[in-house]
Amino acid sequence: MTAYNELDARINDRTATLGVIGLGYVGLPLAVEMARSGYRVLGFDIAPGVVAGIQRGESHVQDVPSEVLAGYVAEGRLEATTDFARLSECDAISICVPTPLSKTKDPDLSYVVAATGAVRRALRPGQLIVLESTTYPGTTREAMLPVLEQSGLKVGEDFFLCFSPERVDPGNPVWQTRNTPKVLGGITPRCTEVGLALYGTIFDTLVPVESAEAAELVKLYENTFRMINIALVNEMAQVCDRLGVDIWGVVEAAATKPFGFMKFTPGPGIGGHCIPLDPHYLSWKMRTLAFRTRMIELASEVNAEMPAYVVRKVAEALNQDRKALNGSRILILGVAYKKDIDDLRESPALDIIRLLQEQGADVFYHDPHCPVIRDDGHTPLAGLPMASVELSEAVLQAMDCVVIVTDHSAVDYGRVAARAHLIVDTRGVMRGVAARGRVVGLSGTTAHPRGTPAPPPVASHPELPQLAVTALPA
Repeated sequence: MTAYNELDARINDRTATLGVIGLGYVGLPLAVEMARSGYRVLGFDIAPGVVAGIQRGESHVQDVPSEVLAGYVAEGRLEATTDFARLSECDAISICVPTPLSKTKDPDLSYVVAATGAVRRALRPGQLIVLESTTYPGTTREAMLPVLEQSGLKVGEDFFLCFSPERVDPGNPVWQTRNTPKVLGGITPRCTEVGLALYGTIFDTLVPVESAEAAELVKLYENTFRMINIALVNEMAQVCDRLGVDIWGVVEAAATKPFGFMKFTPGPGIGGHCIPLDPHYLSWKMRTLAFRTRMIELASEVNAEMPAYVVRKVAEALNQDRKALNGSRILILGVAYKKDIDDLRESPALDIIRLLQEQGADVFYHDPHCPVIRDDGHTPLAGLPMASVELSEAVLQAMDCVVIVTDHSAVDYGRVAARAHLIVDTRGVMRGVAARGRVVGLSGTTAHPRGTPAPPPVASHPELPQLAVTALPA
């Protein structure tokens, strides 16, 4: 029996053992779906704390309920380990490790290289390897294949190698791991065939493409499309601001067109695990081929400037109250990179906080999903760790300005409107809400307060010393 036939048989009767390297926001949901599909799953991670938590049935990923994870762990269908020698037990291995960018926006493949080396040491005939980490076109063939073939095994005959980009949207209640269409391309046609055979038992819809390079490019194109269109609407917000037009009204009216238009909304900047990073993989690759991706570079510049634009709006709004930004008390509402999740990666809120602090503001925040901002080595904020403050009447009245950065559903914006003296709304949630004080949006005219002008905030407040949390126990 050939390696292909043996693996195909183990897939068909669900006796294959599947491995997942990297148990983060991509790898853990994938491992759970594999277990749900009837396979025995081994999860690998370099973080002992992550592995220990999974072994206790405790999920650290918002989209994976602990009770679901605990069930598969208790049944012996899902196990986590730091012992990468056990990769030899796996018939198929999915690699879901981080692929960050350096400070110069060059790809950092160190995690992929390390995972490939671990697989190489355990590689045996009949294994399928699938890279899911976002990267530049050519990574699977140029960076992984030569290392794996050092084993003396031949791709497409002895082992099989594919790329299948993750399509995770944290917090999305509709499109999750199983029902999101899955793109896959192999190094050889037989690799693609084997990859489709396995993933067809895990995902509802498969989208085969001609090669691993095509699959790698699909992911970059998807997120480049989003980044450029977000940059366009962010620039349109600044256009509207200069013309005195409400950007939200323009967007909503344009969205009524039933053809040729897709709605994107403006905001304080872009964040998350994909949009701020992925297009730069393509830019880097094309620079090696003497080609400049001008639209990506321009869109990145527009989006990166949005936090500074928001801070300027705050300063201008305070100036109308005859106040300086230096020394003002600013409350940031929402620090996660998007609504209703707890993910701080690349969040524009962190840039806004940093810029406000650099200009002398006393900055506080409230986020029901992110109770603490800790120093992770990539968050240059003063006074870390910083704790979320209670959204009380006293806190709202003590602030010189409230800035809505992330529009979490759990926040009572009517209460904010009734208590805050000044609101800078970057998400459009205060449109149509009667406010006590002034509401300033990303563009257009300032909303007028109801009734008489609000009195200025008091010079000091007994709760404020309790708010200035600069040190918390680890």
